[in-house]
Amino acid sequence: MGKSELFIKRVYDIVNELKIPLIDEKVYEKVKFSTKSTIVTIIFSFLDEESIIRGFLGLADFFHTIVIKKKDKFYILINSALFRLECK
Repeated sequence: MGKSELFIKRVYDIVNELKIPLIDEKVYEKVKFSTKSTIVTIIFSFLDEESIIRGFLGLADFFHTIVIKKKDKFYILINSALFRLECK
């Protein structure tokens, strides 16, 4: 299993542990993000440190929102902010 697959598996494990709603390709047919009203985009880069994943998912928990998975990246949309978690 490659680094990207391990990253995705770990995110799913923590999402289940924290009981955070996650929407992925199994549920939706198509997803698009409009960044016209986005004021800020914050990118979390996973570098083999679980605290990065937990910090990112902590935002979803704090704001009581969902996480959206698109390909190998995870997104949280809060008002005019877009948070993205990816594996580097």
